[in-house]
Amino acid sequence: VQLVESGGGLVQAGGSLRLSCAASGSIFSINTMGWYRQAPGNQRVLVAAITNGGSTTYAASVKGRFTISRDNTKNTVSLQMNNLKPEDTAVYYCNAQIRTAATMTNWNYWGQGTQVTVSS
Repeated sequence: VQLVESGGGLVQAGGSLRLSCAASGSIFSINTMGWYRQAPGNQRVLVAAITNGGSTTYAASVKGRFTISRDNTKNTVSLQMNNLKPEDTAVYYCNAQIRTAATMTNWNYWGQGTQVTVSS
């Protein structure tokens, strides 16, 4: 199983970026998918998450600015980030709770991370 992210980059404050993540491999089902971020010297923290039923959770700092969505038919999750602020600068990681066909148990998978830099 592999999670591949795309869409990071450099943007000015007030701008927008869209992150995407695609899961591939021997996947039986995917439960919650989400995005975390880690700024230098800080712990990795949850940004947003979405269940396979579509229920969403957001960190207070991004609520109203970021929107998470998923396509269950394509095993993808996206994060639309609007009105970006310099404090949003971090490496963003895709996360998914995946049940594989081989083990039929849930495992936590991570993408490789994508850099988001917001200049002031």
